[in-house]
Amino acid sequence: MYFGVIFGNARNGRTVYRCGNVKKVGTIMESDKIKIQGNSSDLRAENELGKCNNSEQPEMHRVLELALEAGCILLKNGAEIFRVEETIWHICNRYHIEQMDAFVLSNGIFLTAHQKGEENFARVKYVPLAKIHLGIVTEVNALSREIAAGKLDIEEAFARLEEIEKMPPRKDWQLILASGLSCGSFCYLTQKNTPASCMAFAIGIVLYIFLLFARRYKLSKLIINIVGGGLITVLALIATSLPLPFKVGFSQVIIGSIVPLIPGMAFVNSIRDIADSDFISGIVRMLDALLVFVYIAVGVGCVLIFYEQVLGGTIR
Repeated sequence: MYFGVIFGNARNGRTVYRCGNVKKVGTIMESDKIKIQGNSSDLRAENELGKCNNSEQPEMHRVLELALEAGCILLKNGAEIFRVEETIWHICNRYHIEQMDAFVLSNGIFLTAHQKGEENFARVKYVPLAKIHLGIVTEVNALSREIAAGKLDIEEAFARLEEIEKMPPRKDWQLILASGLSCGSFCYLTQKNTPASCMAFAIGIVLYIFLLFARRYKLSKLIINIVGGGLITVLALIATSLPLPFKVGFSQVIIGSIVPLIPGMAFVNSIRDIADSDFISGIVRMLDALLVFVYIAVGVGCVLIFYEQVLGGTIR
Protein backbone atom coordinates (compact mmCIF):
# COMPACT_ATOMS: atom_id res chain seq x y z
CA MET A 1 0.00 0.00 0.00
CA TYR A 2 1.39 3.44 -0.95
CA PHE A 3 0.73 6.73 0.77
CA GLY A 4 1.42 10.05 -0.78
CA VAL A 5 0.07 12.89 -2.87
CA ILE A 6 -2.08 11.63 -5.73
CA PHE A 7 -2.14 13.35 -9.12
CA GLY A 8 -3.98 12.51 -12.36
CA ASN A 9 -7.33 12.11 -13.94
CA ALA A 10 -9.86 10.02 -12.06
CA ARG A 11 -11.90 9.19 -15.19
CA ASN A 12 -9.29 7.05 -16.89
CA GLY A 13 -7.98 5.58 -13.69
CA ARG A 14 -4.45 6.68 -14.56
CA THR A 15 -2.92 8.06 -11.42
CA VAL A 16 0.53 9.34 -10.61
CA TYR A 17 1.42 9.29 -6.94
CA ARG A 18 4.59 9.81 -4.94
CA CYS A 19 5.75 7.93 -1.88
CA GLY A 20 9.02 9.19 -0.39
CA ASN A 21 11.47 9.77 -3.20
CA VAL A 22 10.01 7.07 -5.53
CA LYS A 23 7.52 8.02 -8.23
CA LYS A 24 4.98 5.37 -9.24
CA VAL A 25 2.63 5.31 -12.20
CA GLY A 26 -0.17 2.82 -12.45
CA THR A 27 -3.81 2.05 -12.53
CA ILE A 28 -5.78 2.25 -9.31
CA MET A 29 -9.15 0.62 -8.93
CA GLU A 30 -12.05 2.35 -7.22
CA SER A 31 -11.70 0.11 -4.13
CA ASP A 32 -8.01 1.02 -3.85
CA LYS A 33 -8.90 4.70 -4.05
CA ILE A 34 -11.31 4.26 -1.18
CA LYS A 35 -8.60 2.53 0.90
CA ILE A 36 -6.09 5.24 0.16
CA GLN A 37 -8.56 7.96 1.04
CA GLY A 38 -9.47 6.18 4.28
CA ASN A 39 -5.87 5.59 5.27
CA SER A 40 -5.03 9.20 4.41
CA SER A 41 -7.82 10.37 6.72
CA ASP A 42 -6.50 8.17 9.52
CA LEU A 43 -3.00 9.47 8.97
CA ARG A 44 -4.17 13.07 9.12
CA ALA A 45 -6.07 12.36 12.31
CA GLU A 46 -2.99 10.81 13.91
CA ASN A 47 -0.89 13.80 12.89
CA GLU A 48 -3.42 16.21 14.39
CA LEU A 49 -3.47 14.18 17.62
CA GLY A 50 0.33 14.20 17.75
CA LYS A 51 0.34 17.97 17.29
CA CYS A 52 -2.12 18.38 20.14
CA ASN A 53 -0.03 16.17 22.44
CA ASN A 54 3.17 18.02 21.54
CA SER A 55 1.51 21.37 22.20
CA GLU A 56 0.66 20.23 25.72
CA GLN A 57 4.28 19.36 26.45
CA PRO A 58 6.93 22.09 26.94
CA GLU A 59 9.83 22.33 24.55
CA MET A 60 12.70 19.96 25.21
CA HIS A 61 15.22 22.79 25.54
CA ARG A 62 13.10 24.52 28.18
CA VAL A 63 12.84 21.35 30.26
CA LEU A 64 16.56 20.69 30.03
CA GLU A 65 17.36 24.27 31.02
CA LEU A 66 15.23 23.74 34.14
CA ALA A 67 16.94 20.44 34.97
CA LEU A 68 20.39 21.95 34.41
CA GLU A 69 19.65 24.97 36.59
CA ALA A 70 18.31 22.79 39.40
CA GLY A 71 21.43 20.59 39.22
CA CYS A 72 23.75 23.61 39.32
CA ILE A 73 22.03 25.04 42.39
CA LEU A 74 22.30 21.70 44.17
CA LEU A 75 25.96 21.19 43.30
CA LYS A 76 26.88 24.76 44.25
CA ASN A 77 25.34 24.42 47.71
CA GLY A 78 27.00 21.17 48.74
CA ALA A 79 24.82 18.35 47.38
CA GLU A 80 26.27 14.95 46.51
CA ILE A 81 26.86 13.90 42.91
CA PHE A 82 24.19 11.19 42.94
CA ARG A 83 21.61 13.66 44.25
CA VAL A 84 22.31 16.07 41.39
CA GLU A 85 22.08 13.30 38.78
CA GLU A 86 18.82 11.93 40.21
CA THR A 87 17.22 15.39 40.30
CA ILE A 88 18.09 16.00 36.64
CA TRP A 89 16.77 12.56 35.67
CA HIS A 90 13.46 12.97 37.53
CA ILE A 91 12.74 16.36 35.94
CA CYS A 92 13.49 15.07 32.44
CA ASN A 93 11.52 11.87 33.00
CA ARG A 94 8.47 13.87 34.11
CA TYR A 95 8.35 15.56 30.68
CA HIS A 96 9.09 12.32 28.77
CA ILE A 97 12.65 13.14 27.70
CA GLU A 98 14.19 9.69 27.70
CA GLN A 99 17.33 10.04 25.55
CA MET A 100 19.22 12.15 28.08
CA ASP A 101 22.72 11.80 29.52
CA ALA A 102 24.07 13.78 32.48
CA PHE A 103 27.71 13.69 33.60
CA VAL A 104 28.30 15.51 36.88
CA LEU A 105 31.65 16.46 38.39
CA SER A 106 32.44 18.33 41.57
CA ASN A 107 32.43 21.69 39.75
CA GLY A 108 30.68 21.08 36.43
CA ILE A 109 27.72 19.46 34.68
CA PHE A 110 27.65 18.01 31.15
CA LEU A 111 24.12 17.52 29.81
CA THR A 112 23.09 16.16 26.41
CA ALA A 113 19.70 15.06 25.11
CA HIS A 114 17.96 14.04 21.90
CA GLN A 115 14.30 13.69 21.08
CA LYS A 116 12.59 12.80 17.82
CA GLY A 117 11.52 15.91 15.96
CA GLU A 118 13.66 18.21 18.14
CA GLU A 119 17.13 19.66 17.80
CA ASN A 120 19.88 18.03 19.83
CA PHE A 121 20.68 19.67 23.15
CA ALA A 122 24.20 19.86 24.59
CA ARG A 123 25.38 22.10 27.38
CA VAL A 124 28.40 22.31 29.67
CA LYS A 125 27.88 24.30 32.87
CA TYR A 126 30.74 25.36 35.13
CA VAL A 127 29.74 25.46 38.79
CA PRO A 128 32.08 27.53 40.98
CA LEU A 129 32.64 26.56 44.57
CA ALA A 130 30.40 28.56 46.88
CA LYS A 131 29.29 28.70 50.47
CA ILE A 132 27.36 25.58 51.48
CA HIS A 133 23.66 26.14 52.15
CA LEU A 134 21.86 22.91 53.02
CA GLY A 135 18.53 24.72 53.28
CA ILE A 136 18.65 25.40 49.53
CA VAL A 137 19.48 21.73 48.89
CA THR A 138 16.42 20.68 50.89
CA GLU A 139 14.13 23.08 49.02
CA VAL A 140 15.35 21.97 45.58
CA ASN A 141 14.80 18.34 46.58
CA ALA A 142 11.22 19.17 47.58
CA LEU A 143 10.71 21.07 44.30
CA SER A 144 11.90 18.11 42.22
CA ARG A 145 9.43 15.83 43.99
CA GLU A 146 6.58 18.24 43.22
CA ILE A 147 7.64 18.39 39.56
CA ALA A 148 7.81 14.59 39.35
CA ALA A 149 4.32 14.37 40.87
CA GLY A 150 2.95 16.75 38.22
CA LYS A 151 1.96 19.48 40.69
CA LEU A 152 3.87 22.26 38.86
CA ASP A 153 4.17 23.27 35.24
CA ILE A 154 7.44 24.40 33.68
CA GLU A 155 6.99 28.14 34.30
CA GLU A 156 5.94 27.67 37.92
CA ALA A 157 8.99 25.45 38.47
CA PHE A 158 11.29 28.15 37.08
CA ALA A 159 9.71 30.76 39.35
CA ARG A 160 10.10 28.52 42.41
CA LEU A 161 13.70 27.80 41.50
CA GLU A 162 14.49 31.52 41.33
CA GLU A 163 12.91 32.03 44.76
CA ILE A 164 14.93 29.17 46.24
CA GLU A 165 18.20 30.47 44.80
CA LYS A 166 17.57 33.85 46.46
CA MET A 167 17.14 32.34 49.92
CA PRO A 168 19.23 34.44 52.32
CA PRO A 169 21.94 32.76 54.39
CA ARG A 170 22.01 32.81 58.15
CA LYS A 171 22.75 36.15 59.77
CA ASP A 172 26.33 36.85 60.76
CA TRP A 173 25.65 36.94 64.48
CA GLN A 174 23.97 33.53 64.28
CA LEU A 175 26.97 32.04 62.47
CA ILE A 176 29.41 33.59 64.94
CA LEU A 177 27.45 32.26 67.92
CA ALA A 178 27.16 28.82 66.33
CA SER A 179 30.92 28.77 65.74
CA GLY A 180 31.62 29.53 69.38
CA LEU A 181 29.14 26.92 70.62
CA SER A 182 30.53 24.23 68.30
CA CYS A 183 34.09 24.91 69.46
CA GLY A 184 33.18 24.92 73.15
CA SER A 185 30.97 21.83 72.88
CA PHE A 186 33.54 19.81 70.95
CA CYS A 187 36.25 20.75 73.43
CA TYR A 188 34.08 19.66 76.33
CA LEU A 189 33.17 16.36 74.63
CA THR A 190 36.81 15.46 74.06
CA GLN A 191 38.50 16.93 77.13
CA LYS A 192 35.82 17.17 79.85
CA ASN A 193 37.34 20.48 80.89
CA THR A 194 35.00 23.42 81.49
CA PRO A 195 37.65 26.21 81.54
CA ALA A 196 39.18 24.92 78.29
CA SER A 197 35.71 24.79 76.75
CA CYS A 198 35.07 28.41 77.68
CA MET A 199 38.38 29.43 76.08
CA ALA A 200 37.54 27.44 72.95
CA PHE A 201 34.15 29.18 72.83
CA ALA A 202 35.80 32.62 72.84
CA ILE A 203 38.43 31.60 70.27
CA GLY A 204 35.74 30.16 68.01
CA ILE A 205 33.91 33.49 68.01
CA VAL A 206 37.06 35.44 67.12
CA LEU A 207 37.97 32.92 64.43
CA TYR A 208 34.60 33.16 62.69
CA ILE A 209 34.73 36.95 62.68
CA PHE A 210 38.02 36.59 60.80
CA LEU A 211 36.44 34.07 58.40
CA LEU A 212 33.58 36.43 57.60
CA PHE A 213 36.06 39.22 56.93
CA ALA A 214 38.19 36.99 54.68
CA ARG A 215 35.20 35.74 52.66
CA ARG A 216 33.88 39.26 52.22
CA TYR A 217 37.14 40.25 50.56
CA LYS A 218 37.31 36.92 48.66
CA LEU A 219 40.67 35.75 49.97
CA SER A 220 41.94 32.43 48.65
CA LYS A 221 41.32 29.20 50.53
CA LEU A 222 45.05 28.76 51.08
CA ILE A 223 45.40 32.13 52.82
CA ILE A 224 42.23 31.71 54.87
CA ASN A 225 43.23 28.34 56.31
CA ILE A 226 46.90 29.12 56.92
CA VAL A 227 46.11 32.42 58.62
CA GLY A 228 43.16 30.85 60.45
CA GLY A 229 45.36 28.05 61.80
CA GLY A 230 47.95 30.60 62.91
CA LEU A 231 45.29 32.78 64.57
CA ILE A 232 43.94 29.85 66.56
CA THR A 233 47.44 28.98 67.75
CA VAL A 234 48.23 32.56 68.82
CA LEU A 235 44.97 32.87 70.76
CA ALA A 236 45.44 29.46 72.38
CA LEU A 237 48.99 30.41 73.47
CA ILE A 238 47.74 33.67 74.94
CA ALA A 239 44.87 31.93 76.75
CA THR A 240 47.10 29.26 78.29
CA SER A 241 49.74 31.84 79.29
CA LEU A 242 47.36 33.92 81.41
CA PRO A 243 47.82 33.72 85.21
CA LEU A 244 44.63 31.84 85.94
CA PRO A 245 43.79 29.88 89.11
CA PHE A 246 43.06 26.76 87.06
CA LYS A 247 45.33 24.87 84.72
CA VAL A 248 44.45 24.59 81.04
CA GLY A 249 46.58 22.75 78.51
CA PHE A 250 47.39 24.17 75.09
CA SER A 251 46.29 21.02 73.26
CA GLN A 252 42.95 21.02 75.09
CA VAL A 253 42.11 24.49 73.78
CA ILE A 254 43.34 24.13 70.22
CA ILE A 255 41.52 20.82 69.63
CA GLY A 256 38.16 22.48 70.13
CA SER A 257 39.02 25.80 68.49
CA ILE A 258 39.97 24.27 65.14
CA VAL A 259 36.45 22.96 64.37
CA PRO A 260 35.22 25.87 62.12
CA LEU A 261 38.14 25.31 59.74
CA ILE A 262 37.65 21.57 59.28
CA PRO A 263 36.04 20.74 55.87
CA GLY A 264 33.68 18.13 57.23
CA MET A 265 31.07 18.44 54.47
CA ALA A 266 33.62 18.08 51.67
CA PHE A 267 35.25 15.08 53.35
CA VAL A 268 31.96 13.27 54.00
CA ASN A 269 30.68 13.96 50.47
CA SER A 270 33.92 12.65 48.98
CA ILE A 271 33.50 9.35 50.81
CA ARG A 272 29.86 9.19 49.69
CA ASP A 273 30.82 9.82 46.07
CA ILE A 274 33.52 7.16 46.12
CA ALA A 275 31.06 4.70 47.66
CA ASP A 276 28.66 5.46 44.76
CA SER A 277 31.47 4.81 42.23
CA ASP A 278 31.83 8.52 41.35
CA PHE A 279 35.59 8.20 41.70
CA ILE A 280 36.60 11.37 39.87
CA SER A 281 34.44 13.68 41.96
CA GLY A 282 35.14 11.75 45.15
CA ILE A 283 38.91 11.91 44.72
CA VAL A 284 38.80 15.61 43.80
CA ARG A 285 36.75 16.47 46.87
CA MET A 286 38.87 14.33 49.15
CA LEU A 287 42.05 15.93 47.81
CA ASP A 288 40.53 19.36 48.42
CA ALA A 289 39.69 18.41 52.02
CA LEU A 290 43.15 16.95 52.65
CA LEU A 291 44.79 20.10 51.33
CA VAL A 292 42.75 22.14 53.82
CA PHE A 293 44.13 19.96 56.61
CA VAL A 294 47.62 20.63 55.30
CA TYR A 295 47.02 24.40 55.21
CA ILE A 296 45.79 24.39 58.82
CA ALA A 297 48.81 22.36 59.92
CA VAL A 298 51.15 24.79 58.16
CA GLY A 299 49.57 27.74 59.96
CA VAL A 300 49.73 26.05 63.35
CA GLY A 301 53.28 24.77 62.79
CA CYS A 302 54.66 28.15 61.69
CA VAL A 303 53.36 29.88 64.82
CA LEU A 304 54.64 27.14 67.13
CA ILE A 305 58.11 27.17 65.52
CA PHE A 306 58.29 30.95 65.84
CA TYR A 307 57.12 30.80 69.48
CA GLU A 308 59.63 28.14 70.50
CA GLN A 309 62.65 28.92 68.34
CA VAL A 310 62.51 32.71 68.19
CA LEU A 311 60.69 33.76 71.35
CA GLY A 312 62.03 30.88 73.43
CA GLY A 313 58.64 29.98 74.80
CA THR A 314 57.54 26.64 76.18
CA ILE A 315 54.26 24.98 75.44
CA ARG A 316 52.51 23.52 78.42
